[in-house]
Amino acid sequence: MAGSPSRSATLDALDEQAFDVLVVGGGINGAVSAAALAAHGARVALVERGDFAGFTSSHSSNLAWGGIKYMESYEFGLVRKLCRSRNELLRAYPSAVREIRFFTVLTRGSRFGRIMLYLGALLYWVIGAFFTRPPKLLSNATIACEEPGIDTADTRGGIEYSDAYIVDGDAHFVFRFVRDAVEDGAAVANYVESLGSTWDGEGWSTRLCDRRSGRTLTVRSRVVVNACGPYVEQHNAKSSINTRHRHLYSKGVHLVVERIPQAPRVLTFFATDGRLFFVLPLGHRSSIGTTDTRVEQLPAVATAADRAFILDNINQRLGKARPLTERDIIAERCGVRPLVVERSDDDGGRDDEREGDDWTQLSRKHALEVDAPRRHLCIFGGTLTDCINVGEEVVEAVGGLGVELQAKDRRWYGEADVSRKERFIKRARGLGLGLGAVDPDVGEVMAERWWRRHGPRAEALLEAVAEEPALAQVLIPGTGLTHAEARYAAQHEMVVTLEDFLRRRTLVEQVVSAQQLRAMPQLRELSEILFGEQGQEQLAAYLGSEEPVVASTA
Repeated sequence: MAGSPSRSATLDALDEQAFDVLVVGGGINGAVSAAALAAHGARVALVERGDFAGFTSSHSSNLAWGGIKYMESYEFGLVRKLCRSRNELLRAYPSAVREIRFFTVLTRGSRFGRIMLYLGALLYWVIGAFFTRPPKLLSNATIACEEPGIDTADTRGGIEYSDAYIVDGDAHFVFRFVRDAVEDGAAVANYVESLGSTWDGEGWSTRLCDRRSGRTLTVRSRVVVNACGPYVEQHNAKSSINTRHRHLYSKGVHLVVERIPQAPRVLTFFATDGRLFFVLPLGHRSSIGTTDTRVEQLPAVATAADRAFILDNINQRLGKARPLTERDIIAERCGVRPLVVERSDDDGGRDDEREGDDWTQLSRKHALEVDAPRRHLCIFGGTLTDCINVGEEVVEAVGGLGVELQAKDRRWYGEADVSRKERFIKRARGLGLGLGAVDPDVGEVMAERWWRRHGPRAEALLEAVAEEPALAQVLIPGTGLTHAEARYAAQHEMVVTLEDFLRRRTLVEQVVSAQQLRAMPQLRELSEILFGEQGQEQLAAYLGSEEPVVASTA
């Protein structure tokens, strides 16, 4: 398999070619937009000012869920839509998106009764078209037996129901769509910032700055799709675009600790602020959260108060001999939820109705706003769960703006046919890679992991290992990461900094503490594999927490 186009070749293409669509923003909304449009034959460019999924799309709960929390506010239409989206992800990505059981525990004084909660979960299952396993009532005795780590002294049973989770994390899932877009001919570049777009009556000229070299360039396109996530309004201001929608921002923080539940499930509680509070799987660790704090400034940061809230809540619910403290935190995940609202007409664009306490009830819906005369599209809000719908809606909207698109006889998303997986696993076993675990700390079968993460692209890994068996050895202890995968990433995954690989292409930085990781001699070898002669420079930048970025000017 040939490698991805070089970075310099991609920048040249952006500067020299004309495109049907320029997508600005490489989070989940931008990635699915580019993938869907490229699959339908559009000439697509995608630029992201940081790394792909580098902001909101790499700080989620890693869930593909049907929105059970919206049952309380009677938003059954939204729940139905999200359940259908979740079901489609489970069908389309059976390796990467999996059903998982949620173990919901009620404490005395909860505003919900156990029977009421069970009936709500039963209705949720019905709205979800019976696609998952049915819910169950849980007694205190069952909870104590199945999850002995939970303190049941103050509990009164609970329920068990199903949703889904993204096995390798949100950022890696987003990158799947980026890779799909590239393979369908899109020109894609990270660390390229848009300085704003100008409409000349016929098309758009967008000024770009490569944040690595300082090079400036201009890309021409018939349509611009603003998929900047929480920064949608900022890019609109640069391009003189006015919209009727805007965002409110809710900060969500998760803390990563050693694995808590023994079974592969999600522990669910009601936090002291009344919100659902989770202990979620993250690799072979657990991610605890989340917070829900209104913020005005971006980017959001985790504070001592955030950590105290999460630790206090989990310690109240776990019967551990030693409560969790900040010393137990392996990593943190802190992002913002961009919540879409409509502007008011009488207050300068502010939405006073949502400035009070009820802003926490805003749903994670998305909104597409189209400026047809200028062929401009903005995507507000959204979730990982609803990403396929976003892609479909963007294709429909762009087609309505006069871009000729090809009809597809197959879906533009999803994993390869199961028969191809079976052939892959059979060959891997022939090479001795399909039987044992990758790493004792991880306990995964190598071939299964490779297929889940790369699909048919993993066949290139088998080719490499067949020629050089030593490439199947684990490179970073406790992560399952092999030499073969690092070499593959250097050629195909547009890794620009060491953090890109450790934090977003993989979960390494989230399952190994920073202190342990930085002390590993293997980190130097990894950097040399990824960056060759620049490996030492990249390692020094990472260890010094400095990313050499050229400041852009408008």
